[in-house]
Amino acid sequence: MENSILWLNKTEVESLLDMKGTLKVVEEAFRQHGLKKVQMPPKLYLFFKKHNGDLRTMPAYLEEQDIAGVKIVNVHPDNPKKGFPTVMALVILNSTETGAPVAIIDGTYLTDMRTGAAGGVAVKYLARRNSKTIGFVGTGNQAKTQLLAINEVIDLEEVKATSTSEKGTLAFKDEMEKTLGCDVTPKKSIREVCDCDILVTTTPSREPIVMNEWIAEGTHINAIGADAPGKEELDPDILKRARIVVDDIPQASHSGEVNVPLSKKLITEKDICCEIGEVVAGRKKGRTKDSDITVFDSTGLAIQDVATADMVYREALKANMGIKLQQF
Repeated sequence: MENSILWLNKTEVESLLDMKGTLKVVEEAFRQHGLKKVQMPPKLYLFFKKHNGDLRTMPAYLEEQDIAGVKIVNVHPDNPKKGFPTVMALVILNSTETGAPVAIIDGTYLTDMRTGAAGGVAVKYLARRNSKTIGFVGTGNQAKTQLLAINEVIDLEEVKATSTSEKGTLAFKDEMEKTLGCDVTPKKSIREVCDCDILVTTTPSREPIVMNEWIAEGTHINAIGADAPGKEELDPDILKRARIVVDDIPQASHSGEVNVPLSKKLITEKDICCEIGEVVAGRKKGRTKDSDITVFDSTGLAIQDVATADMVYREALKANMGIKLQQF
């Protein structure tokens, strides 16, 4: 048994990770979650109010695949002004036999990709089959990977986008048109963007920015931005009309899109339809008819990180990539 740890940097992870592969392992991780074959306590937070940021730890064990690890990740919305990404992360994979760390993997790009993949899985199982139009509220890195993933599961015809930064929206348009060959239409208002089949929200908002009257029957919403207590992007009245599917009920209840409406007793846990893993595993139904409004409340699960990191680790071993660090 080797006494070394494989270190993989961001550039190496980017070269090893594509969206098709990420979709596959994230979908399977959700399935295992739905079958109750994972161990995953809710993520833990340290809040740095002085610096408008937080640090999170996210451990998980996928029992059937016999893989385990932990992600350490921050969220600092002011970081772009300082030349840093809003989100930065490391994933540590551990041997389940000895507990020894076997790999330390940059998790910044990995986090973007696995979150995008979660949105793709949600669209696959929850959106109307004839969905062709996507609206984006927020045009940062997460919007890009959401679009990459959704493009893998639907026949995309139209993309609309808006954000608080016109420059950011135009950069999103340029990059995604070049990457996917699709047309992206910038819009001035969130209301205009909501006229779509699939709505994706990826902002750090702490108050509703998408109003109930803007959402038509049949719309599917990937609510991605709310990932900490106090965050919300959707008018709670949307949730009252919708079939709500979360990634994990305990975690979403304290840090997802549902956390504020639950704390204010505007909805109850009984209003949550199910978890996405239960839908993937065939244990619960997400969408029941074309007129349903469906909402996927994504908080980001450690099983997504560990499953994706394990795939990267195995591909790195095949490619003889990375640096081996002596442990002891």
